Formats: sequence, structure tokens, C-alpha cells
Amino acid sequence: MTARMKLEAQLRSDTGKGAARSLRRQGYVPAVIYGSGEETRSCQVEWKQVERLVMSGSSESTIIDLKLDDGSTSSVLIREVQVHPYRSEVLHIDFLAVHKGEKVKLEVPVRMVGVAPGVKEGGIMEHLRHDVEIRCIPSKIPEALELDVSGMNIGDTVTVADLVRLEGVEILSDAAAAIASLVPPAVHKVEEVEEVEEVEAAPEEEAEPELVGRGKPAEEEATEEEQ
Repeated sequence: MTARMKLEAQLRSDTGKGAARSLRRQGYVPAVIYGSGEETRSCQVEWKQVERLVMSGSSESTIIDLKLDDGSTSSVLIREVQVHPYRSEVLHIDFLAVHKGEKVKLEVPVRMVGVAPGVKEGGIMEHLRHDVEIRCIPSKIPEALELDVSGMNIGDTVTVADLVRLEGVEILSDAAAAIASLVPPAVHKVEEVEEVEEVEAAPEEEAEPELVGRGKPAEEEATEEEQ
């Protein structure tokens, strides 16, 4: 099941872009806690404490015991991380409050296990999907869902339906969605060339902040100016 970690945070009342920039200069990341019928609260976390988790790629499936400076502790999941479009800088974190016995929706990684015979024959494993959406209670959140590829030959495709099922974990992603395909080397190379040509031909666009993790419904979104 999923790991847990402890993290300290401080509640904050100062909001807006200026306050957020000041926090980042001091080594903190602005954040909010929301969900489960609770009032949305603004807080700040020290970047050094949360950096490894955010950069690990497993932040959405790790329950955090968030200890606040008012003496309370909330169990939360990282729901969304907003990062700068071209600098290695986290702009904002959304924490989703969770409660024991209450089911939550989240995405967890897919972990491939086994060695495909088609790979030994020179085939290329194309990873088409790296995460799937699930629903379960917090204590049942898995670190990953496994996919056995030991029976794959060249030309085979595995889907969400082929994932190993876990008790108490409901998979919400489309069962027919492809997760990986084993293709001949020649096909793989042709697709790579076509993809490069498309990227080079694409017009430049103004960079925007990148969101890491699932978003939440529009009515729950809080802009940085409001926080």
C-alpha cells in the first residue's frame, strides 16, 4: 500500500502574487488545503521538505500527515503542482484533504513486470500510458498497479483491462485504453522521424505554467491571486 510521510506547514493570510513571490524567495511554496467539505485554507511549506516527493513522480499516491502551526494535523494528498514553464521552480501546490474510510479518486503509476519475448526478438516496447485513475479509501492506495508483459510478442498491445486487480481498488480508466504496444524496430523508427518533423514545424507559443498532477473541478479552483 501507499507510503506516508510527515510534513510541516504554516497557515498564511497574506495572498496575491507579491506575497507568493516573497515566499518563494525565502524557500517556501504557497499552497492550499481543500476538500471533504472543509473550508479552503492557505498555507506554505518549505520547499526542501517536499522537493524529493514532488520530483519523484509518486506524489499523488503518497498520503501526507500535514502538521499545521495551529496544532492541527490534516491527512492530505498532493492533488496538483504548478511549476514554472522554463525554470526549475514550483509555483504552487494544492493539497486534497482525505479522511479515514472516505474514498478518493487519484492517479497511480503503472509498473510493468516481466520480460516480453518480443523484446528479446528485437521488438520495441512503446509506453503509451504511464498512469491510471483509481478510486479507493486512503489505506488501500497502492504505490502502483502492476502489468505483466511476460506474454507479449511483437504486434501485441496491452490495455487497462490487463492490469493486476487489487482488492478494494476500483480502476476508473477506460478498460480498453492501451498502456503499451510491442512494435517492430522499423515501425518505431519511422514514427520517431515523423514526430521530430512535426515538432520542428510547430510554431512557437508563449510559455505558460505547467500543471503536474490532476486538476480539480472548476468550482474548487483557487487562483494564486485569491490565495
